[in-house]
Order: sequence, then structure tokens, then C-alpha cells
Amino acid sequence: MFPYFIMLIFCGIPLFFMELSFGQFASQGCLGVWRLSPMFKGVGYGMMVVSTYIGIYYNVVICIAFYYFFSSMTHVLPWAYCNNPWNTPDCTGVLDASNLTNGSRPATLPSNLSHLLNHSLQRTSPSEEYWRRYVLKLSDDIGNFGEVRMPLLGCLGVSWVVVFLCLIRGVKSSGKVVYFTATFPYVVLTILFVRGVTLEGAFTGIMYYLTPQWDKILEAKVWGDAASQIFYSLGCAWGGLITMASYNKFHNNCYRDSIIISITNCATSVYAGFVIFSILGFMANHLGVDVSRVADHGPGLAFVAYPEALTLLPISPLWSLLFFFMLILLGLGTQFCLLETLVTAIVDEVGNEWILKKKTYVTLGVAVAGFLLGIPLTSQAGIYWLLLMDNYAASFSLVVISCIMCVSIMYIYGHRNYFQDIQMMLGFPPPLFFQICWRFVSPAIIFFILIFTVIQYQPITYNHYQYPGWAVAIGFLMALSSVICIPLYALFQLCRTDGDTLLQRLKNATKPSRDWGPALLEHRTGRYAPTIPASPEDGLEVQPLHPDKAQIPMVGSNGSSRLQDSRI
Repeated sequence: MFPYFIMLIFCGIPLFFMELSFGQFASQGCLGVWRLSPMFKGVGYGMMVVSTYIGIYYNVVICIAFYYFFSSMTHVLPWAYCNNPWNTPDCTGVLDASNLTNGSRPATLPSNLSHLLNHSLQRTSPSEEYWRRYVLKLSDDIGNFGEVRMPLLGCLGVSWVVVFLCLIRGVKSSGKVVYFTATFPYVVLTILFVRGVTLEGAFTGIMYYLTPQWDKILEAKVWGDAASQIFYSLGCAWGGLITMASYNKFHNNCYRDSIIISITNCATSVYAGFVIFSILGFMANHLGVDVSRVADHGPGLAFVAYPEALTLLPISPLWSLLFFFMLILLGLGTQFCLLETLVTAIVDEVGNEWILKKKTYVTLGVAVAGFLLGIPLTSQAGIYWLLLMDNYAASFSLVVISCIMCVSIMYIYGHRNYFQDIQMMLGFPPPLFFQICWRFVSPAIIFFILIFTVIQYQPITYNHYQYPGWAVAIGFLMALSSVICIPLYALFQLCRTDGDTLLQRLKNATKPSRDWGPALLEHRTGRYAPTIPASPEDGLEVQPLHPDKAQIPMVGSNGSSRLQDSRI
């Protein structure tokens, strides 16, 4: 938690404000904003690649949540007992063990419940066997795909249909939907929190959650995980913040928004920790073991440890339905943003009237492509690939992208120029704290985390499964595929830019393009004021934002700018 808050203050909030102000000022998606410095447009493409990877596997996580949600519509949760066809002799259920201690225990069994559950390392819970042997039918290797799990494939189709329907009219429809998806989880969290803290042993779990483990503070992985969590939690470097901010009104106070959203978001994460660990503390107390023995990470927490804890509660299917409904809503909120990022980038980049009118078909195309690319993740080896993408495709590449974005805006475009842009938009310059963080602190922290993460790198594992070398190589290629966009596009831009010498080309490729600035003419004041041509026979005409778009409506992510006619 300590590294988490340090990363929030010095990286999360400053970068969040930078991306919001960046997108709002230009009213463009993650590609269009790089008119600021065309040579760095590869950063936008890198954001698109990251959003594509996350969008593919994130919806698979949502589809598993859908599967558990539907499976909870029963009198007895299917992962409560060990008497199912998929269970093994090693299965020892919490409820089964409770029944044994209530008088039905054979004489050969140890009398202590804690000893019963700990005497063998082979003990597996019914929720773990349900997850591995029934839901996933997990194969023994990442290369052994086996069969596609049809129930998961069906749920994947359902989740993509839901996402598409919510985005069918762009932010107009998703903006209404998120009023529900963003607020209802708080209701569910509060219900689960009240239920959790009233259980015996909840205090033990909460103390485990809050007690610092100071020996881990010097591990780079802890700081790297804190950075990744902040980047994931706030959505920095995905392109989504820039995209969503591009729909804001030009003079919207995005500084206030960034502070409120960042703090509320991270407070919610801490609040959710109380919800999770109060239940896990109750479960540990019930089993007579330490909380660390029942806590898990990754998919194991959401689909093994917590569901097993829910089986101990009265009316357990109700709590399970609420929990997985909350997971679905939280996942959909993220997925809306990822899909809208890709669609907006495509529409802005093509930028003609036809694609503006057919944006729904672009959304459909992206959704269908996402569904097809997600099919391998519903196979028996799917969870291996999902974790590989989660660990490599969207981890260190996020911090690289954000670091280069900071450097390009602050040092290539110029911090004074950017501070003037913000003052023109908000009426005041960014506070001194943010100026220092953008110029020095945030890039430095990100850089050192990147270095130490590389030094202390450990290959990925899933439980006791070690990933083969070729799978790790694919993971690194996925990570590089987003970062490599930056130098490749820079070289491409350098080759097509005018200039007699390399230095001249470099200057021309990095300076802002003529159409950089606010999207609407009414906001183009000061150094962005339009020039008036000298030829009187053409009439008094303001220079359009893009020379090729003089006779068509102005194109930009901001809905109002699409309706703005560039002719006067």
C-alpha cells in the first residue's frame, strides 16, 4: 500500500491530468493529438496496440465472470462440495470439513480441523477443482490448446454483444450506461462490506491487509506492481483517457476532474480491499489457518479464494450473484473505454464524412475482431495465454509509453508552450507540483522502476507451472510490439519530412503541424488565431484546421467539432 500511494501521488495523478488536458485541448483521440509533434505519433499507435491486447483478454475475464454469475443461479453453489463428477480424492471442502467436525468424522481422521486441512500439501478446495477441472478443463501445457470450452465461448459472445450494444451510438450511449456501471458496484461493495465486517475473524483479515511487510519494500517487483496497478487503475498510457477527454467541452475544468477521479478511484481500491480481506479473514478463522494461506492473487482471488469464502455464508448464491454482477459491471466499464479508444482513433485517422456516418459499423468490426481473437483464450490452454498477455503485453510497455509521452510534451514540444495551452484552456496554469512532476519526478520514477524491474526480472509462472522459453519469447514480442511503434514511426516520419540535412528534418518532424491546436475556431485564439488570406476574390475565409478539409465539416473526436463548418 505504501508504494501504491507514492506512485499515485508522484505518477498517477500527474499523468492522469496530463492525458486529460492533452485530449481535451485538441479534441482528438490518441492518434490525432500527436499533431503536437508528428514524429511521436508512434506513441499513439503504441497506445492502440496496448488497448487492443487488453481489450482482447479483458473481455475473456468478463466472460468468465458471466459464467460464474449464471452458475450462481442455483440453490447450492456448484463449488461448495466435493461430491461432483469433476472432483478428485484430494478434494477437501470447507463445508465438508465442517460436517466432519460436527460429529460425522471417521475415527481415522485427525481431530483438529486445522491439522486436517494442513497435513497434506495435496489438499485442493472444491472451488479450485471447479475452476481448473470444470470451468477451464485446464490442459497441462500452454501449447496444448485442447478443445474450445463452449460455455465460455458463449459467454464471450454475450459479453461482446453487451459491449457493442452499449457503444452502438458511441459516447452518447455509453455515457448513459456508465452512470449505472460506475455507481452500482459501490452499492454491492457496501453490502458485501457490511456482511464481511460482521463475520467472526474479519478483523484478522483486515489487519493482515493493513500491516506493512517492510522486508518487501526494497523489492523492485513491489514497486513495479504498484506502478502497474496505478496505470491499470487510472488507465494511464492506454489512450482511453485522451479519447474520453476529447469529448469534453474545451473550458471544462479537467484539473479538478483529475484530482477527484484519481483520489476516488484509489479510495475505492482500498475500500474493496476491506471487502475482500474481511471475508478472507473469516475463512482463515473458520479453517484455523493464517490469512496468507487463503489469500491468492490474479484470477485465483476472484474465481477460487473469494467464491470459496462465499460458500460459508448463509444464502451463499445471493452473495455470489452480487459479487460476480459487480465484477461484470466493473469489467464492462473498462471495456467500453478500450473499444471507444480504438474506434475513435480509427475514425479520426481516416477522417472523412463516410466513416463519421458509418462509425457504428467500425464499432461492430472492432467488436467482431475482438471476439474472434479471443476464441483461443477460451480453449483449455486459454488461461495460460491470458496471463501471458496480462504480464507482458500491458505491463512495462505502459510505463515506457507514458515516460516517452512525458518527455515529448515537456522537452520536445516545450513545457512553456504546454503550460500556456493549459492556461488558455482552463484560465490558469498547472500548479507548480504538477509542473515539477511532469518535467522531472514522474519520468525519473518511471525510468528507475523500469531499470530495476529488468534487473530483478523473473520468468512468469502459473501456480507451479513454469512457462517454456518460447512462450516467454512470445510475451516479450507482445511487449515490444507496442513500444517498437514509437521508433518505427519516428523513422518513417523522418524519411517523409522535408529538409536538406538530417538536423533540419528532425526539427521539421518534431515541430507542431499547422493544424495543431483547439478543434473549434472559436477557441483558436492567441498563437492559434487563424490567418486571413490576401486574395479578396476568394472572400474573407478563415484557414481551416486541416487544409484538405475546407469544404467539409471539421473532423475531430469532440462531437460538437464535427458539426462545426470550417467556412466563414
